Amino acid sequence: MIKINEIFYSIQGESSYAGWPTVFVRTSGCNLRCTYCDTTYAYYEGSKISVDEIIEKVGSFGTKYVCITGGEPLLQSEVIELMKKLCDRNYHVSLETSGSLSCVDVDPRVKKIIDVKTPDSGAPNTFVNENLSFATAHDEFKFVICSDSDFDWAEEFVSSTGISEKCSVLYSPSFGKINENILAKKILSQKSNARLQLQLHKYIWSHNTRGV
Repeated sequence: MIKINEIFYSIQGESSYAGWPTVFVRTSGCNLRCTYCDTTYAYYEGSKISVDEIIEKVGSFGTKYVCITGGEPLLQSEVIELMKKLCDRNYHVSLETSGSLSCVDVDPRVKKIIDVKTPDSGAPNTFVNENLSFATAHDEFKFVICSDSDFDWAEEFVSSTGISEKCSVLYSPSFGKINENILAKKILSQKSNARLQLQLHKYIWSHNTRGV
């Protein structure tokens, strides 16, 4: 059984899967409290659902794209089984995780979207460095940029670890904290190896609309 906050069908707003009709499986519970969190309702709300019930619900939407998100999905060990079973059914599965827990047991067929928390996130120094070694070419590292200093910090992290040579690196402006135009100009002026990412769903719908 997995404690699930919500399961809904929408347009994927982030990662290289952005734009695809996707089923989102949002788990309950998170070990971090980021300053920009837009899903605080997932900290505690939810109910227990079996893996097979979740898969049946996912199948009812008729899409092959499934995003496991949270909260922090990896807090619940049964999520590993869920992702494996979805991959076995030929779904394109992505996992959105905070980077604060090890991805060692995640099925390699899953596209991992791994956050690296910047200083202004409110959760600095939480990244598990071994996640760098588990990443494959189809995985992505995401930095939510809140300020100029966050940008500089992210650039140093990317440079020192060499992750952009192996995986896609995404810089996402913290909604309402840094303008996407400013971040785009910094990426260009600094000749960054990062890819600008906007939260597409917040431009399609209101930024505080739930279930999209």
